[in-house]
Amino acid sequence: MDAIRLLALREVPLDVAEVLAAVDDPRSGGVVSFTGVVRDTDGGRAVTELEYSAHPDAEPALRRVAEAVVADLPVHAVAAVHRTGVLRVGEVAVVVAASAGHRDEAFAAARRLIDDLKATVPIWKRQVFLDGADEWVGTP
Repeated sequence: MDAIRLLALREVPLDVAEVLAAVDDPRSGGVVSFTGVVRDTDGGRAVTELEYSAHPDAEPALRRVAEAVVADLPVHAVAAVHRTGVLRVGEVAVVVAASAGHRDEAFAAARRLIDDLKATVPIWKRQVFLDGADEWVGTP
């Protein structure tokens, strides 16, 4: 069975349970997930919404990240889903999960999955502030 169970960019609300179900594996003693949500402040400024935009190469880049995690770490399954479009405070922006034989491996895989996703997958964020100003974050 392929260890990469679910990878997607979606314009619709994300389902944390779907991502967790994707990494379910009877061999796994550890399942770790991370859920990123839109917070109401950044740098001391009130945030009203975020908008995520993805480059057309974002999905292949996400696959490369997942493939590297699976190749380098003893995991049974990984999954990652990132939201695109406009999100309000409290909405889920990203969910990653990993399952492995033991918790240490599951934690390491989930951490690397989210860190490498954020560092290398071309997804950009526009923050809109309460005062009407906005800024792009993570753009080249």
